[in-house]
Amino acid sequence: MKITEIIIESKHGSPPVTADKSNTGEWIFRDDGTDRFYNLDRIMRAAAISDGKSTKAVDMPSSSWVEKNNVARPYTEEEHNMMKAAFKTIGDSSYEESGKNHRSREQDDTHTISPFRVRTKK
Repeated sequence: MKITEIIIESKHGSPPVTADKSNTGEWIFRDDGTDRFYNLDRIMRAAAISDGKSTKAVDMPSSSWVEKNNVARPYTEEEHNMMKAAFKTIGDSSYEESGKNHRSREQDDTHTISPFRVRTKK
């Protein structure tokens, strides 16, 4: 047996002939080449919102608030320092730190006490 008989994905070309009968069709798409994963995420989110009956655009922004940026959310001062060290190590990333307050805290409307009554032993 030859290795080319085992590895059928080795060449760029057509789908396997054996897939023709079960294939219901596919969409092949890409953005301008900037970020395939981001493009895939936005397309699939819009598809999930669609009702499947109409081909009209759905009510969602075409881009997220972070758009084509990665986001890291360190909680502690040490984790922020870890990110700074990582950026210095890699060197070719542009980055921006959005806040200087490195304290993690709940929103004001989050429960500050347990909603469950504490049982005491009798």
